[in-house]
Amino acid sequence: MAVERAHELAEQISSSEAVPGSGWVAGVSAAFAAALVAKSASRSEGWSGAEGARAQALELRDRLLALAAQDSKAYEQALTALERRDSGLARALAKAAEVPLAIAGTAGDVAELAAEAAERADGHARADAAAAAALAAGAARAASKLVAVNLSAQEDDERVGRAGRAAEAASDAAARALAADV
Repeated sequence: MAVERAHELAEQISSSEAVPGSGWVAGVSAAFAAALVAKSASRSEGWSGAEGARAQALELRDRLLALAAQDSKAYEQALTALERRDSGLARALAKAAEVPLAIAGTAGDVAELAAEAAERADGHARADAAAAAALAAGAARAASKLVAVNLSAQEDDERVGRAGRAAEAASDAAARALAADV
């Protein structure tokens, strides 16, 4: 049944419809990464911080799913403003940049938590945590790119730098996680 749902989701993403787009996919991907961290913590009886890590991972997962939904709405509004070529386009694009900025930061938090899990979780659960860190870093990088695209008409917007720093921190965390002994 999970394969059928995954296939249905992949079909929806690969459709000609604008939504769901890459922001939604980045948010959901990071949410899946957080779910893997929760799984890793659940399978780690020898890790004293596992219960707290699981709770944090579940909170991050839920936040990212909510952000993914917000991204779809903001993206639709920006597309509508673009089609109408109305005066609210710059405002709509700036607003559309806020959600991927939050996704990038939250995905970075997932990558950091995943790196900790990759170092402290029990045995084979570390591999799930390392994979989660890599997925979260990719989601952060994708979201960072969306911030830059949405703000390309505005010079020197500090949100582009913040998103880039979040993506770099996520990449650093993923590198630590992937280097951890499994």
